[in-house]
Amino acid sequence: MLLVITTSSVFAQVSFVAKISKRKVAMNERLRVDFVVDKDGDNFNPPGFLGFKASGPNQSVSRSWVNGKSSFNKTFTYYLTPQKLGKQTIGQASIEFKGNTYKTSPVIVEVVAAVDKPQGGVNPDYIADNSLHLVARVSNKNPYLNEGISLEYVLYWDANVNISAPQELAQPKFEDFWSQNIEIKQLSAEETTYQGVPSGKVVLKKYVLYPQKTGKLTLKPLTINVPVRVPTNRRDFFGQRMMETVNKSVSAGSLTVDVKSLPKSAPEGFTGAVGQFNLNVSQTKQSLNANESLQLKVKVSGKGNLKLFELPKLKAPPAIEVYDPESKPSIRTTSSGMRGSLSDTYTLVPQYKGKFLLPNLKFAYFDPKQGVYRQLTSKNISIDVLQGPIQSGSTQIASNNSKNKQVEKEKVVQENASFQFIKSKTSLVNITSKPFFNTKLYWLLLLLPLFMIPVVILFVKRKSVLTKDVAGSKARAANKLVKKYLSTAKKNLGNSKAFYESLERALHNYLKARLNIDTNEMNKERILELLESRSIEKETILGFLSVLETCEMARYTPSNLQTMNEDYSKASSVITNMDKQWQ
Repeated sequence: MLLVITTSSVFAQVSFVAKISKRKVAMNERLRVDFVVDKDGDNFNPPGFLGFKASGPNQSVSRSWVNGKSSFNKTFTYYLTPQKLGKQTIGQASIEFKGNTYKTSPVIVEVVAAVDKPQGGVNPDYIADNSLHLVARVSNKNPYLNEGISLEYVLYWDANVNISAPQELAQPKFEDFWSQNIEIKQLSAEETTYQGVPSGKVVLKKYVLYPQKTGKLTLKPLTINVPVRVPTNRRDFFGQRMMETVNKSVSAGSLTVDVKSLPKSAPEGFTGAVGQFNLNVSQTKQSLNANESLQLKVKVSGKGNLKLFELPKLKAPPAIEVYDPESKPSIRTTSSGMRGSLSDTYTLVPQYKGKFLLPNLKFAYFDPKQGVYRQLTSKNISIDVLQGPIQSGSTQIASNNSKNKQVEKEKVVQENASFQFIKSKTSLVNITSKPFFNTKLYWLLLLLPLFMIPVVILFVKRKSVLTKDVAGSKARAANKLVKKYLSTAKKNLGNSKAFYESLERALHNYLKARLNIDTNEMNKERILELLESRSIEKETILGFLSVLETCEMARYTPSNLQTMNEDYSKASSVITNMDKQWQ
């Protein structure tokens, strides 16, 4: 008995190993990794492939009969592109078989420097590396502090390759800059030349930057992943060269900007404005009565760092009550910088009769084109209060044109405030409160447990019936699995390989649960025979087989988003129709 048990356990073992094409690989070569299992396992999970860029998997199944004994192998193949030098470890892959999980052993690969002639003939990764160029272009590498500059990231690719939509891996970082992203609604490709070679061109990103420090500042690069279709040495039935898709990461490299400091001895009213600006001060009333209000608007408009400086502050005599200004920016940011205006609107309430002359407002800015400071001064701001109480101690407010320069200043004290703050929050408390006892909610909560008893009994009985229904449980589990894979396929719309792999898994798991067969029995003749025996309509069966064939062919032919949507809808419709006809 011990011998029989030992022998059967040995034969029941699962072999799951990782095989690599070479132990030493150059940076411009590719490495093939095969994960081979001798049983029809499910739920394969690859390792993380740290230090490599992976493409795959390509799945294959082989069966053979030698001297009356059958053998089975399922292989998951990946092609790896090294990303850094040194010894790299390919981690453990895992697969499930009959409720048990099996893992491969880690494999160590040595990555060496690039070689002049990569092994394996035409190397798609090598061609893709030399066909992609991501360039960062800055409008001015020697700006002043707070002067706006534009930055563009442009992707070029050689005319002998095709690319798909790039995906961003690492965003550029502008640690010492105020930055604004200029949205590009739709990428537009055009034909051009790059270093004398016919190429395609697309602008991926646009930014406006305003340096906040002086000296040499570094712009950290943008890194993207680009699917590249590269020509190979293989040709199709019509003699045309076949293409292979590889994913390549490309970086724009770091840029250095040397920022100049602004000249010293800035004039009065300078708060950091750099650009070209205009100053305008306007008021809604020239004359009014005491305790009436008027609005005074201070507006700066033009081109420059509009979000990075302050407007001049209004100063008024004590006899005029000034409220906090209402700020209203109107700024539009383009690739050439910020344009628009900033405005502060003050509400003024004079308390006494007389003529008041407010100090002029001064606004200074630095013009980077001329390299000089410029100062703007507003016109006189005059307010004539016609009626109202007379200020005690003085009947005249001095102006700038007054001959008497000694002005008597007196603190204004108001006995009764003309304006009071409006309360924005309340603290109301209900005067009368009803007791909780004997309310409807009290009796509902008291009797709710009694009403729940029959519900719990029905639930337990229903669960017991479902537990005994083994076939029904398997079918429900299969349906859940089909929905899971179909949802996974829907999430992968746009990624052809992952989409059709998930769709094929859903169809296989559906058949395994419905027909009680293993994956290795799934051939077209067997599926057709079993479905006809269950009285499934011929049209539905052919539709099901057609979706399976589409999933198999999609591994070798590219598909667009419209085709994937049609195949997903067809798969859902076929499964629904088959469920209705099942007997």
